[in-house]
Amino acid sequence: MTTGAIIMLVIGLGLTWGGAALCIRRAMKANKDE
Repeated sequence: MTTGAIIMLVIGLGLTWGGAALCIRRAMKANKDE
């Protein structure tokens, strides 16, 4: 694999996990408010 491919892979994983973490945090906050 080239360096560019590895960087793209890391960024892609970071965005995916970051987005999932944000959704989970929002869901937990919404449940606490209710």
